[in-house]
Amino acid sequence: MIDGDRAHNARRPANPDLAPAHRGIPLPDYVNAWLSTQRWFGNKGHVPALRSIGYFSLASSEAGVTIRVDLVLDTASLGLTLYQLPTTERASELPGAADALITVRRPGSDHARFIYDAPYDPAFAAAVLTFMEGQGVSTSTRPRQTDRWSASARGEDLRPGTQIPSAALVVSSRVLSGEQSNTSIIVQRADAAGAPTPPIICKIFRIIHAGENPDVTVQAALARAASRRIPLPFGAIAGQWDDPAEPGNRAVGHLAFAQEFLPDAPDAWRTALVAAASGSDFTGPAFRLGQATAEVHHDLAGTLPTLEATPAVIAEEMAQMRLRSSQALQEVPALAGHRDVIEAVFARAETAAWPRLQRIHGDFHLGQVLDVRGRGWVLLDFEGEPLRTLRERTRPDLTLRDVAGMLRSFSYVAGAMTATSAATVQSAGAGAEKIGKTFTTALTIFQWARACRGAFLNGYAEQSGIDLAEQSDLLDAFELDKALYEAVYEIRNRPNWLPIPLAAIERLVGRGELG
Repeated sequence: MIDGDRAHNARRPANPDLAPAHRGIPLPDYVNAWLSTQRWFGNKGHVPALRSIGYFSLASSEAGVTIRVDLVLDTASLGLTLYQLPTTERASELPGAADALITVRRPGSDHARFIYDAPYDPAFAAAVLTFMEGQGVSTSTRPRQTDRWSASARGEDLRPGTQIPSAALVVSSRVLSGEQSNTSIIVQRADAAGAPTPPIICKIFRIIHAGENPDVTVQAALARAASRRIPLPFGAIAGQWDDPAEPGNRAVGHLAFAQEFLPDAPDAWRTALVAAASGSDFTGPAFRLGQATAEVHHDLAGTLPTLEATPAVIAEEMAQMRLRSSQALQEVPALAGHRDVIEAVFARAETAAWPRLQRIHGDFHLGQVLDVRGRGWVLLDFEGEPLRTLRERTRPDLTLRDVAGMLRSFSYVAGAMTATSAATVQSAGAGAEKIGKTFTTALTIFQWARACRGAFLNGYAEQSGIDLAEQSDLLDAFELDKALYEAVYEIRNRPNWLPIPLAAIERLVGRGELG
């Protein structure tokens, strides 16, 4: 497979190998070059120095196709990032997959072998789903005692209410474009009679971490609680490998997750934007979204561990908020002079009555919710905020973090429309009358967002039975924390959108009304 042509690796890698004595098999230069061009490669602008620290194989139902999954360590990155690299090897070209071709071994000969990035090969999609349904086990071909770099994997069947493998066959598969850290495959299958079965989305985690992936464990817990607010889980693959960070220890983590795919359901961000643009009332959907959020929080509290808000827990959370605040104050000049009023909001939260902590969504906004016909709002992607560590994303938190995230998302609908309108007016060189009309529209859209925020809170309070007015100091702090995070993001990436979080910060510290 990909480590078969050692001669290709005779040259030094473009980047220095920061761990030349590290266990593992150095991969050929063509693999380093190929991986450096992938969207999910974390060390942009550099060429990795990859070593395979273990692999396992999956059985293919298609003759002549070999499937192998390597766990590859980038020893040219300071963090020694671990990637998952599944490949398929074929004796002939895979039609329509030229962009997924990694290399051709022995080209032009009768023994040529075409090596593909496996998610683009339907044979891989079929093998993954079969491995999950059958709760398969796969290990490296060499015994653990003589191969310190061996890896293993086991399939997990997460389908609620059944443990019987289906007879469905993969009809087609395609990869979603645009993802940064994962590769998602949309798989269409058919049953024994040839009738199509519900489509499945299978997420291949490209950057691997030791520990549970919250997208898997949280949604599996919600499925056990018979929640109708998530896509039905199908299965997962858990891997095991020698931990590069702790030599001598074995690490365990999730490698893939499959669940029901909902193709025709618009997300709430687009739905809300359409409503805002047309001036349509969105308080009804916002109210129901609040109810759905409270339902999910209730089910998570009943199925996964909770945590008492001890003084130590509160102190740790507040320390993190203050750390993020300090970073924002350093990076965003417009926040100069806000330190004391921001601290006043945090101080009120610190002395408030804190409820028990529990598992939450963790990165909740309108883009993480689908409007599914006949089911209502369905929540997606429980991996948590991408910039948080896995430890932070898998520990109990306050449900108010999710509530605050959704409140900010409604404000972003208004802010996005206002920013777009203002940019259009300025680029057109409009006069005072046009600018005045734009300002009036901005006031109207912020009123629309305020009504949606209120409806969402009302729906949440009605479903949960929680009096959010009694937790206003805490909610303000979590919303302010989120807005400070947004301010840092916007000044780094979209300076024209910086006024959106700044307006929220002004409101939350008592210096403004919009946002």
